[in-house]
Amino acid sequence: MKRILIAVAGVLALTAGAAKAGTLDDVKARGALNCGVSQGLPGFSSPDDKGNWKGLDVDFCRAVAAAIFNDPNKVRFTPLSAKDRFTALQSGAIDLLSRNTTWTMSRDTTLGFNFAGVMYYDGQGFIVRKSLNIKSAKELNGASICVQAGTTTELNLGDFFRANNMKYEVITFSTEDETVKAYESGRCDSFTSDQSQIYAIKLKLTNAADHVVLPELISKEPLGPLVRHGDDQWFDLVKWTYYALLNSEELGVSQKTLDQSMTSTNPEIKRLLGTDGKFGEGIGLTNDWVVRIIKAVGNYGEIFDRNVGTGSPLGIDRGENKLWNKGGLQYGMPIR
Repeated sequence: MKRILIAVAGVLALTAGAAKAGTLDDVKARGALNCGVSQGLPGFSSPDDKGNWKGLDVDFCRAVAAAIFNDPNKVRFTPLSAKDRFTALQSGAIDLLSRNTTWTMSRDTTLGFNFAGVMYYDGQGFIVRKSLNIKSAKELNGASICVQAGTTTELNLGDFFRANNMKYEVITFSTEDETVKAYESGRCDSFTSDQSQIYAIKLKLTNAADHVVLPELISKEPLGPLVRHGDDQWFDLVKWTYYALLNSEELGVSQKTLDQSMTSTNPEIKRLLGTDGKFGEGIGLTNDWVVRIIKAVGNYGEIFDRNVGTGSPLGIDRGENKLWNKGGLQYGMPIR
């Protein structure tokens, strides 16, 4: 009996040790975060002419890296197609997928993923040539539509046309670049994707003024970062990085105000910045983890504005992405 108890204790110790070693340990040991992004979507994730990655999704990766290493540059970016993105996360090739990916039930429950939040509330739309004189998506009966395969976009397209008793011809392509080139060359009447993506793509068209984005949104597209099931500590870290960005904006903590905020007597700000409590320890980080994030990338509003908002070439209105107390949907859970 004694031998059995010793053996059981040994197994439990090994199990506990295995459970303790997770993604955060791997990232720290590697010295960099492996982050999956799109292959080039302006405003969200794309390299500049010097090869530096920029965008809303990119800045989220940098925020996580800053929280861990106090260095937003300790990220290895892996550009992924819509087809390859999930396999890369499932296989462990990347630690985090931050690539304009829609949060759906099947992805959340059957693919083995956890979504950490909604970085951008979006909806699917259409772009057409002005010469077609189409003012509404409901005028696309009989049209040929270019779409990227393996996306919720393709499924939403079918739902929309069936619901409106309309006929259409779908033309699918493996990558976004192939899809856009096909649309621009005239192989189809319209291109459909998340509306934010359409605005970004329109900037890259040879004659952008010859195209118009139709007003309708035909779906809900909550886009956010995701991680693998099975590592709650990593999930918590990524999730609370997202909430930290929102809470910082709500409390007025930004790159410009950070130094002043460090001496604030506001209890919420003190907990946020680690001058009160030990909340960083709960996710395996130092207690100044939010300070690291704000220094590196700013708060959610700053990230939004410079990448896709009024301070960017896209010029997209905040809309649903305003904070909850400003008429939007973005809501950070309390740090306490």
